[in-house]
Amino acid sequence: MAKGWSDKRPMSPHMSVWKWHAAMRASILHRAAAVTVYIALLVICVWLAIFAVGEAGFEAVKALVYSPLGAISFFVFSLALVYNSLIDVRHLFWDTGKGMGQKAANLSSTLLLVLAIAIAVVLTGCLVCSLGGGSS
Repeated sequence: MAKGWSDKRPMSPHMSVWKWHAAMRASILHRAAAVTVYIALLVICVWLAIFAVGEAGFEAVKALVYSPLGAISFFVFSLALVYNSLIDVRHLFWDTGKGMGQKAANLSSTLLLVLAIAIAVVLTGCLVCSLGGGSS
């Protein structure tokens, strides 16, 4: 520490010093969602390549999509895509200088997460019902 430094707090705050808030969570989730979207795109490319193999490949993929693992994967991928898209729209508003305050950023972070989860649940429900997993 510098000579004469009387403050007991660290000179360079560590993550454990910060009080976590919604905007910090949104920033981390935005990065995680982007990575998940990239992984989803790779999975879709493999999925399309399997379709090219023939009917056996199609049946294997169909069995996976109909399974609970397929529904969970779809939910995770759709949540990541929707959340990433909503956060990007928020960034467009931020580019105009609107919603940059701490309260507005925290509120929009929480609202966008809740909205993304709701949309992903609806999309997954539509997928499950369309695949015959839901009651007709």
